[in-house]
Amino acid sequence: MSSSLVLVANAGDSSISTFRVTDAGLDRLSVTEGTTGCSNFAVDAERGFVYASVKADDDNADAGILTLSLDRETGVLTPQSRVSLPGGAMNYLSLTRDGSVLLGAAYSGGYGIVCVVGAGGEVSAPAAEVRFPRLHSVMASADGRHSYFVSLETDLVAQFSLESDLSLTPLDPPTADAPAGSGPRHLAFSDDQQTVYVLTEFTGEVLRYHRDPSSGALALVDSTPAHDPSEKLRHSVIDEDPRKNRYVWGADIHLTDGVVWASERTASTLAALPIDADGSLAAPAGFVVTETQPRGFAVNGDRTLLVAAGEQSTAVSLYRIDGTDLHLQGRYETGRGANWVRFA
Repeated sequence: MSSSLVLVANAGDSSISTFRVTDAGLDRLSVTEGTTGCSNFAVDAERGFVYASVKADDDNADAGILTLSLDRETGVLTPQSRVSLPGGAMNYLSLTRDGSVLLGAAYSGGYGIVCVVGAGGEVSAPAAEVRFPRLHSVMASADGRHSYFVSLETDLVAQFSLESDLSLTPLDPPTADAPAGSGPRHLAFSDDQQTVYVLTEFTGEVLRYHRDPSSGALALVDSTPAHDPSEKLRHSVIDEDPRKNRYVWGADIHLTDGVVWASERTASTLAALPIDADGSLAAPAGFVVTETQPRGFAVNGDRTLLVAAGEQSTAVSLYRIDGTDLHLQGRYETGRGANWVRFA
């Protein structure tokens, strides 16, 4: 196994665990506390910074983005700076343009942001904002020219040109529709950047969009179910309890070589959807039951390892990836409410 680090947000403990990947599995190096309600973060491994979304705290500080420096030997995260976000905490953060720009999406606040990141990791106040109900994720294209904000409530992906001054110019058309009531949530780009896959929360499907590499515009092509039919889960209803009602509850999505992986929280599964040569998806090749309520998981850089966290578990699972199969290497204690994972 490659020598790398894995970071896990434990929202229930307001902490982030740092693990080292070893030949034996995962070795927990440290647990950094004080990341109030942190449920997501972005990692700049090259410069050694972690950008964590934090909620308002007992000292009446606003929600914000906390910059922490990462010590790769000890795993300790040290706070460096913080930018306040009076509109509410981010549910998703991602970096673009070699770590010089940070994008964010806020579910409760219904707004998305673009921020400058300074040489010392300091995050500016938002340079641009957009507003859509219940935004759940945002990512930029690999070249940093286009950005995509996913609105779960209004079933769309808002698409923009990210200008040199970091303003956002809507593309033509300004949005790409998702099926009504599907609840698009998280997205992932194909390696050639010509396909965008979006996992839906309410229907548990992976939507496939063709992406024009020049204009950046998305066009919905088709969809493929990513939840286990034997579980007989029902279509979710917004603001109703998915587990109590046995609703589909899609969460996170990532790619490995030739496979789209998607998590579903009610049945606590990871689905493996093979990618065909044209970018279309075959039906899931299988489902792996993982940590309970897997909101977040991550794949390492060489696509050989996957780590999954569960909101109703205090452990993470480490898997070795073999095509569409996952081989459990071990389970490791992390903390309460574990819900976000990134390799560093």
